[in-house]
Amino acid sequence: MSLPPEPPDEAPAPRGGTASSRAGRTVKSIASAVLITLTCILVPVSLLTVWVHDIVLDTDRYVSTVSPLASNPAIEEAAVHRITEAADVRVDGAKVTADLAKWLEAQGLPPRVGTAVKALGPQLDSAADAAVSKVATRFVESDRFERVWTGANRAAHAAVVSALTGQGRGAVEVEGGTVTLDVGVAVENVKEDLVRAGISPAEKIPDVKKQMVLFQSDKLEKIRGGVHLLDVVGNWLPVLTVVLGAAGVLLARRRRRALVTTMLCAAAACLVVAIALVIARRYYLDHLPQQVQSPAAAAAVFDTLVRFLRVSLRTAMVLGVVVALGAYLSGAGRLPRGLRGRAERAADSAAHWGAGHGVRTGGVGTWVEAHRRALTVGALVVLALVFALWNHPTVLTVLLLVLILLAVLAVLSLLAASGREGSDDESLQRPAG
Repeated sequence: MSLPPEPPDEAPAPRGGTASSRAGRTVKSIASAVLITLTCILVPVSLLTVWVHDIVLDTDRYVSTVSPLASNPAIEEAAVHRITEAADVRVDGAKVTADLAKWLEAQGLPPRVGTAVKALGPQLDSAADAAVSKVATRFVESDRFERVWTGANRAAHAAVVSALTGQGRGAVEVEGGTVTLDVGVAVENVKEDLVRAGISPAEKIPDVKKQMVLFQSDKLEKIRGGVHLLDVVGNWLPVLTVVLGAAGVLLARRRRRALVTTMLCAAAACLVVAIALVIARRYYLDHLPQQVQSPAAAAAVFDTLVRFLRVSLRTAMVLGVVVALGAYLSGAGRLPRGLRGRAERAADSAAHWGAGHGVRTGGVGTWVEAHRRALTVGALVVLALVFALWNHPTVLTVLLLVLILLAVLAVLSLLAASGREGSDDESLQRPAG
């Protein structure tokens, strides 16, 4: 069965024409090129605005982002080291063993016994340090540290905003591009555990205000203006980007080709930003200052904060390629027409087989055949709205929607083929004349 002719991408421009019409077409082409170029540039910038507005500067989402870091091995190791250092328990093993040796000698024991006891002083200090480290490790690996970590980050979010906008302060302090977290609450918890464990010198641990460096960058001051601008535009820039892209495609003489170009160039722009992010991460970790006690912890914080941005960039790249491929396959080229022809022939064969086995769609198939183009456009619009309203879509979201679209198109193709099969049967059964 022959396929209906594919509608052209757009009506061909008439040859010749007045000078004003040619000038109008030239202006539209230039405007389309400018709008498409702006769209490709603004796509990754829009993702940056969403990341800054919805993740970095939003307390609830920021806390939900950094909360898993409490169980990150690198963060746990850095916290144990910093808490142990802050606790700073000293039992003065040399003095304790010297007093004990003196008492033993006073009881009539040989001097060599006192000398042996004095030699245990360093071991006593080491045992105390090991006890503090063990208690700190047990605390950091418990749920209590997760609560302390989450609570501190929630209370300190204003200072994280300060790190990026230059406004506000909190338990996280920002000075000279260094962002630190006060671990005083954790030290107090460890102090209580040490006292309960029978290590009485822990009672003398003073109230401390020790800082744990989260990350440091000399560029922090310079990027504050840019972050503030991204926060101001917020979620409006993505909408503006979509509007500019749609206008650029509509003004183009070959709209399908313009759509393919726009999506592929936008995906390429996101790829460039993703590569730049990898380079920035490597440069940051290779130039960590001495204030950062744990490079592994710094890497964990960096990766966690930019995880949503990375996912968004990958999603935009996949979406761009998928839309470009779909636009190309819906065109009038030899390869797209050949693929669609094979799909239609497969649907016709399936419908013919079903009719031979008593499976018919009746009026439904005929109606679908008559309204197939509108139904296809409706399915595309519905899935586009679902994607737009999806909360932080990922690559899996795109692939899921693509699979749903393919399933819908397959069902429409089968119903339309069944409708054509029924129409052919009726025409054959109708008497001539």
